[in-house]
Amino acid sequence: MVAKAKKVAYFAHLEEALNSYARACIVDFDFVGSKQVSDIRVALRGKAELIHGKNTMIRKCIRDMVAREEEPREDWESIVNIMRGNLGFIFTNGDINEVIEVLEEYVKPAAAKAGVIAPASCTIPKGPTGLDPAQTSFFQALNIATKINKGSIEIINDCEVIKVGNKVGTSEAALLTKLGVKPFEYGFCLLFIFEGGVFS
Repeated sequence: MVAKAKKVAYFAHLEEALNSYARACIVDFDFVGSKQVSDIRVALRGKAELIHGKNTMIRKCIRDMVAREEEPREDWESIVNIMRGNLGFIFTNGDINEVIEVLEEYVKPAAAKAGVIAPASCTIPKGPTGLDPAQTSFFQALNIATKINKGSIEIINDCEVIKVGNKVGTSEAALLTKLGVKPFEYGFCLLFIFEGGVFS
C-alpha cells in the first residue's frame, strides 16, 4: 500500500510540474552518484525543480495524462518516446541558462570503473609514479614499459591506457586507481530543452 501511495504522489507531482512550468531540461544522469544528485537539487532550489524516477513510471504517468485530456496532447506524447535510460526533468519558469550554469558547475571527476564504456581517452605521462617496485605487475599487465629509479617505478614513455568508446578493463581501472588518476567527468548531461511542446 505504501508503494502504491508513493506512486500516486509521484504521478500527481509530475503532472502538476508538466502543467505549471513553462519549460524543462531533459537530462541524462548516468554514473551520477546520489550525493551529487542531492547537491544539484539543493543548488537548483529557488531556480528550478528536479524530478526523476523510473522511465516506465514517467511514461505511464504521461500516457495516463494524455488519455484523460479531451484534446490531443502531442506535446506530452512526444516526451514518452524519448524517455529511455537514466533521464530526468529539471522544470523551471526562469532563465534556462541559470539551470545550465548549475549543471556545468556540478560536473565531478570520477575514477575509471571496470566494464563501463569510456567517455574519454586517458594517457599516463612518462615519468615517476611514486609507486614502489612491488607494484610493477600492474604495469606489466598492460605492457607498459617501466624502469626502477630511486626506489620507485618510472614510466619510460607516454602511454594511452584507455581509448574513448572502449570498455574499461579490470587492469586499466586498477592501475589508474593506484596512480590516483580520475580520467572521467560525470554530471547531468543536457539532452533536450522542452518548451511549448517543442524540443531543442
